[in-house]
Amino acid sequence: MQTPGEFVREQVTTVRSTVDRVTGSVTGSVADAPSVSAVSSQVGEFIREQRSAARVSLRELARTAGVSNPYLSQVERGLRKPSAEILASIARGLKISAETLYEQAGILDRRSGNPDTVAAIRSDDALSERHKAVLLELYETYVREHRTVAQTAAVQTSSQPAAQPSNSKESA
Repeated sequence: MQTPGEFVREQVTTVRSTVDRVTGSVTGSVADAPSVSAVSSQVGEFIREQRSAARVSLRELARTAGVSNPYLSQVERGLRKPSAEILASIARGLKISAETLYEQAGILDRRSGNPDTVAAIRSDDALSERHKAVLLELYETYVREHRTVAQTAAVQTSSQPAAQPSNSKESA
């Protein structure tokens, strides 16, 4: 049985390797613009919505994220595919978790569980990004294990033979 620390380290390693793999395959050249997928426009729209909700100008976000104003504009319009590193910088500028943007970009799978619980953890200002990530990982693990236990119980219940009626006739 893994300790929680070992489990989290394993998950972090998996995420890092996925991000590294995707970072190497994601390009941001203008030549790719005609083939930009719906995911690029989806992440761009999400960034624009988050920026508007935070009441941050495009120029201000570009400055805090360390990217050029035209580049960020192109990301928001779905003309550029940002790398995982750029997404992390934008997330810092928006004061949201990089994981949120990774999910929008399709780099990470969406979390399982109740979206309200996930949103509550992500929006808690008292937690650092690291604590949020650990809590989300533990919550997802609990949900996954609970689902597995429930499915196993359902399979065992459905595979048991029906109870045979007892023979109540006694010999006379």
